[in-house]
Amino acid sequence: MEHCKIVCVGQNYHAHVKEMRSIVPEEPMIFLKPSSAIIGDGEEIEAGDVGRVDHEIELALVIGRTARKVLEKDALDHVSHIAVFNDVTARDLQSEARRAGNPWTLAKGMDTFAPMSRPVPISRAKDVHDLDLELRVNGEIRQKGNTSDMIFGPEVLVSYISRFITLEPGDIIATGTPEGVSPLNDGDRVEASIPGVGTVRNTFRRV
Repeated sequence: MEHCKIVCVGQNYHAHVKEMRSIVPEEPMIFLKPSSAIIGDGEEIEAGDVGRVDHEIELALVIGRTARKVLEKDALDHVSHIAVFNDVTARDLQSEARRAGNPWTLAKGMDTFAPMSRPVPISRAKDVHDLDLELRVNGEIRQKGNTSDMIFGPEVLVSYISRFITLEPGDIIATGTPEGVSPLNDGDRVEASIPGVGTVRNTFRRV
């Protein structure tokens, strides 16, 4: 996945939209992370003097075959694997970008800002529309949600994105986070998990 695209979806859970004091989007809100942001289980999330940094647990879809302008009914046929994803965000930088009407790229795309578990075949999940998500910081539950609460489900996201951006094998779609995002402190141990899918554990460091 060294050269994959990471297509992320913002504000895709109703409760998260509310906690961010935003409005429910009429269409999926799309942004990108570079592949250089990806780290695996046990690696460290690193951030310098960038202000508040938040965790955001998500379900990741991994594309198995090229998807271009696919219909919703065929969309999941193009997904081969799924994984646990943490959309780490420099929240102060994102807030500044929002106020200025600028992109979120820097706030979302720093090195190490995309921890992801080892992908497993999508067949391992009985139903991608009913998966529990849980994130703990130092053993304390910070986020709990279920993929059934998505505003735009997995099929909608694959179909919508593929209308504009060709999805290629190995590309990743991070499908949005439930409520409960919170700041990380130096040395915090972050554990994001989806039963039957996997777990990604990382320590946050100010460098």
